[in-house]
Amino acid sequence: MRKISVVLAACLSASTAVGALADDQIRLDYLLHCSGCHLPEGQGAPPVVPGLKNALGVIVGLPEGREYLVRVPGAAQTPITDKQLTDITNWILYRFNAETLPDDFEPLTVNEVSVARAHVLLDPLQKRVEIWNRRQSGDGARYSK
Repeated sequence: MRKISVVLAACLSASTAVGALADDQIRLDYLLHCSGCHLPEGQGAPPVVPGLKNALGVIVGLPEGREYLVRVPGAAQTPITDKQLTDITNWILYRFNAETLPDDFEPLTVNEVSVARAHVLLDPLQKRVEIWNRRQSGDGARYSK
């Protein structure tokens, strides 16, 4: 019984360590690819570079909001894989927006990020305004420029 407990404890420690390493890698990817504009703690430089703190949770709950996050040029055109962009975006949502995420929030998937990022926004600030304005009407036309 003691051997089983030791093995289980070792597995749990290894699993926790792997999770911590993955989180560290995602944070490093954020720092390398996003913090130049959005700063290390997601403050941004409004109005040109929106902050990432406590604003995106609401956006992901709106029509087009999830895809908007990965269609902005800085995200869509960053030289990283779809998996890395998915991980970074979900990390940003949980790290900086946990209190504003919808109750039924599901993390973004690699597939939806891959499809959406292929449609880079020409004017992300205008698109953000359109998304907010459409939230009342329910008009969720996809991939408009």
